[in-house]
Amino acid sequence: MAHAGTLTLQNVSKQYEVKGAALPVLQDISLSITPGEFVSIVGASGCGKSTLLRLIIGLEEGYQGQILLDGQRIKGTSLNRGIVFQEHRLFPWLNVRDNIGLGLLNSDQTEGQKRMAVNEHIELVGLNGFETAYPHQLSGGMSQRVAIARALVNRPDILLLDEPFGALDALTRAHLQQELHRIWQQEGITMILVTHDVEEAVYLGDKVVVMEPRPGRIRQVLPVPLPHPRDRASFAFTQVKESVLREFLGHPAAELIEPPLRQEAPAASQWQFAV
Repeated sequence: MAHAGTLTLQNVSKQYEVKGAALPVLQDISLSITPGEFVSIVGASGCGKSTLLRLIIGLEEGYQGQILLDGQRIKGTSLNRGIVFQEHRLFPWLNVRDNIGLGLLNSDQTEGQKRMAVNEHIELVGLNGFETAYPHQLSGGMSQRVAIARALVNRPDILLLDEPFGALDALTRAHLQQELHRIWQQEGITMILVTHDVEEAVYLGDKVVVMEPRPGRIRQVLPVPLPHPRDRASFAFTQVKESVLREFLGHPAAELIEPPLRQEAPAASQWQFAV
């Protein structure tokens, strides 16, 4: 079982410079995530959810405030933090076993230990029998299983998930939500999920962080006091989902689409990273 990390964000703010002007992206984000907790983050496009994940994973710096993992400031990328993106980002010339093994390139384990870890994680994500299959031979859901296994094979303290099921059909998405829940409980790892899907956020999260845009800031943190596994059709589940939706939709419709005209802020550049 992985060691679960305590993550603390203290007054985190972030801005980009666009055409010589400062563009605030995050403002005064403070949040505490306890070991083994599953936290869902929801919010409109442009509220800085993905930027926040990139700061936590260490792909971006130049922010104000503190991001601490077990009391230590995060600096750069590390094996103790894994990430899964919406696109699986598998290498097409490598099979399932070798794509997962990429997660161990910087590990100090022996070759035998690496083989054992890869085999364990192939079993963990339910891909026994597909070890030698290539990405073009896999469905979208199976490819995301490989990406999850690759992110977990180092046994990180924290797993970050940036819309990991956003490109999948509804049935596959629901199934992988169940699988992710099983993996979380089995591994005891801290997980942070960014999603636009409020039902997904409530189904998986111990708490739901609702963000609002321009600049991105926390509107509300809502606990999900429901036992696992959760019944999406239950009245209690519907109540929690509706409470999150009320916060999520608690903006004028035009403000969710674009900033108020008085701000006249330029659009932020799109940043892409390969991991």
